[in-house]
Amino acid sequence: MKLNRITLLAATLLVLSPLTPAGAETSAPIPNPAPAHPELRPVLDEFGGHEGLKALMDDFMVILLDDPRMRPFFEQVDQQRVKDKLAEQFCVILGGDCSYTGMDMVEAHAGMEVRHADFNILVEDLQIAMDGRDIPTRAQNKLLAKLAPMHREVINR
Repeated sequence: MKLNRITLLAATLLVLSPLTPAGAETSAPIPNPAPAHPELRPVLDEFGGHEGLKALMDDFMVILLDDPRMRPFFEQVDQQRVKDKLAEQFCVILGGDCSYTGMDMVEAHAGMEVRHADFNILVEDLQIAMDGRDIPTRAQNKLLAKLAPMHREVINR
């Protein structure tokens, strides 16, 4: 089943890939990094609410730091802040009564030289964390579908 999710995400990324090269100037405004989807509130419940998302982010950070491909992106940052902002972002996206207080995705990833492959690896590690918390595949896919378009702002190399 995991292969199908990864294949689905890869296909989504190919379809959604920008036509403009990374780093090229565009006049389009930067999208909201945490668009609320109140219709997804039941999905938030499947993640265990905001507390479940915080626990998920704890697991996710451990996996990211254990993954030699992702460690360079996370070992020298304020890991607690990253976990807190991701939990806020996911909570808002999933229709929770939360506020996102982090940066937009362009600003948050500026200078990091994130490639498509890096984005895909991060998603794989997130799926490992979600599987480890027994979050239903359907709920995972609903969140991933909302996160996938953000690759346009995250990938900058």
